Amino acid sequence: MERSGQARLIRIEDPSDPRIAEFTAMRDRDLAGRGDLFIAEGKVVLQALLDAEAGSRRFRIEKALILENRIDGLGNLLDRVDPGCPIYVAGRVVLDAAVGFAMHRGILAVGRHVPATSFTDFLSHLPEQALLVAACGISNHDNLGGIFRNAGVFGADGVVLDETCCDPLYRKAIRVSVGAALRVPFCRAGGIGELIASLSAHGFEVAGLSPRGTEPLSSYVPGKRLALLAGTEGEGLPAEIIERIKTLKIEQAPGMDSLNVATASGIALWHAAARMGRAI
Repeated sequence: MERSGQARLIRIEDPSDPRIAEFTAMRDRDLAGRGDLFIAEGKVVLQALLDAEAGSRRFRIEKALILENRIDGLGNLLDRVDPGCPIYVAGRVVLDAAVGFAMHRGILAVGRHVPATSFTDFLSHLPEQALLVAACGISNHDNLGGIFRNAGVFGADGVVLDETCCDPLYRKAIRVSVGAALRVPFCRAGGIGELIASLSAHGFEVAGLSPRGTEPLSSYVPGKRLALLAGTEGEGLPAEIIERIKTLKIEQAPGMDSLNVATASGIALWHAAARMGRAI
């Protein structure tokens, strides 16, 4: 018996079919520069995208492309896709030729992000007690995906990004975040100075994570609103920023290099969430 989701599948026989143009040669730059479109890859990420579409107005699915032998394993996910969203299905040869490589997990979707109208609007919708991660100059998609994963696991209310951070909706960042980039609200906020000023104006204490921090993380007691600021890989936070804000250091064994930024954000989020009495 044919499932309702299967009845609407649209067969693709030609990898150059213009209806799947967004999925073509994804290894180049995904959908970078094409507005707020992005690629979601894999069953876990598709489910996160469907959850985000149902629970907020921040995301919606534009179209999906599924490998034919993955259809039966998708359970009820296809039934959750909006009836107006086309679902294309193709064989392995066609899909690999269209995408440009074989490591695509056979489940792809084009999503659209609907960002907040402004950083002020984003901050105004946060709860009275709020925990954020603020990112400055994170250029590695694995690290940014890890930060989003940690933010989701420890119940952060959002992630804010300065203008130099990479895209959290890049395919690899979403995959590393295990879909958290679609679950945790985020917003870009211009330069790092502007970001800090806006956070402070909305009652947030900004605490920078740095091996040169003046206060051990283990003894830090946050207030009602906290933004943990993580800096770029390698160099960390700019010196002029460190001079303006409270700084926290994670104690570690002597003689070792500093922690990876994603790891440091996870430790700091766990500590802050526990001290703020948040359910995790």
